[in-house]
Amino acid sequence: MFQQSKTTSGSSSNPITEGVIWQQLLLFFFPILFGTFFQQLYNTADAVIVGRFLGKQALAAVGGSTTSIINLLIGFFIGLSSGATVIISQYYGAQSDMVGYAVHTAITASIISGGVLTVVGFFGAPLALQAMGTPEDVLGFATLYIRIYFLGTIPNLIYNIGSGILRAVGDSKRPLYFLMASCFTNIVLDILFVILLQFGIAGAAFATIFSQCVSAFLVIFTLTRTQDLHRLVLSRLGLDIRMLKRIIHIGLPSGLQSSMYGMSNVIIQSSINALGTDTVSAWAAYGKIDAIFGMIVSAFGIAITTFVGQNYGAGKSERVRRGIKVCMGMTLVSTLCLSFVLYHFGQYIFRIFTTDPEVLSIGMHILRFLVPTYVTYIILEIYSSSLKGVGDSWKPMLITMLGVCGLRVLWLLLYVPGHRSIYTVIFSYPLTWTVTSVLFLIYLHGFSYYRFRRYPEKQ
Repeated sequence: MFQQSKTTSGSSSNPITEGVIWQQLLLFFFPILFGTFFQQLYNTADAVIVGRFLGKQALAAVGGSTTSIINLLIGFFIGLSSGATVIISQYYGAQSDMVGYAVHTAITASIISGGVLTVVGFFGAPLALQAMGTPEDVLGFATLYIRIYFLGTIPNLIYNIGSGILRAVGDSKRPLYFLMASCFTNIVLDILFVILLQFGIAGAAFATIFSQCVSAFLVIFTLTRTQDLHRLVLSRLGLDIRMLKRIIHIGLPSGLQSSMYGMSNVIIQSSINALGTDTVSAWAAYGKIDAIFGMIVSAFGIAITTFVGQNYGAGKSERVRRGIKVCMGMTLVSTLCLSFVLYHFGQYIFRIFTTDPEVLSIGMHILRFLVPTYVTYIILEIYSSSLKGVGDSWKPMLITMLGVCGLRVLWLLLYVPGHRSIYTVIFSYPLTWTVTSVLFLIYLHGFSYYRFRRYPEKQ
């Protein structure tokens, strides 16, 4: 295990460990939210342009089975990289020069992982599409799109780990600016490749790759120009084995958790595929709307992870506990407001993606069934993110795997086949969110709250 390095002298005050809690959470939350919004926007731009100009089969291809496979494979490595974010936030909170070792190891690991994932995704994803029962009129579009998409895996992972490093040290604004640049690049290239040059679904995939390259370049450029502890020196890229082991120790549970989420979603997508192209298209469009909730709750999750990590590293245990309560309250209010808006006005958002009446009807039934249940998810997200901030990731991973993934798979394999409908399939979401939230309440308040008192309180 590493020896704690001497802290940097003369360092400036850190508002995350000293400022008003709700203000610091919001100041950190909004750039993350807008950044996630732009990340979703350039994914949504593909769906809007493809759905409008190439038809519902192409829409199903970019938002159905392909999304499930991408989230399954890439989600594992992004989850794994969260270990680096936690370590860097703790070291940075303590102003330790060990930050540099973590940064160089994390960037190197993302390049290697991206190379491996490119090969696996390019050759393996088309086989997975067939195994999932992707409708025949969608399979050709989906295979072409996903193979091109995986060619951009390295810049994708570089951006994700690089932006995670910046957020870990409290810089959530520049990742937002980079995503804005990437998003606008993607939209312009979508219009050029799909509408003007008529490259079809391949044009949408290439537009995504090029936009990811833009964001990866910008984040690397920023890390190499900073003079702070997290500066990236390209000549120092390499794997520090001890640091890599620690990153994996903390990040592997998140990676496994993400994969289990992805696997359960693959099973869900397979069940939806059996209901026909209209349902697949409606589910793909709903997924873009659902991403609005996902990006809000995820932004609060990232904010509380960094907040907890830095305050835990600084030894401010009471501030950690207060921060969790404040973040939970803000997430609850945001979720209730969003649920109201989507339930009553979601039909107008659906029309952005498609005008097919059958697809619209199915999509609205899905939306009005799931949106009122969003509130059951927030405890799961905020508590698991808080525990991740102190490095407690294995037990929360097991809770999530059992409560969300395990129960969801059992529901889909044992109950759904005899009662197959869109409602029985999607009921797996609120069912598993509720059960897992109860498990987190028991774990955090019954067994784990002492973890936030590991360090003596610093005045």
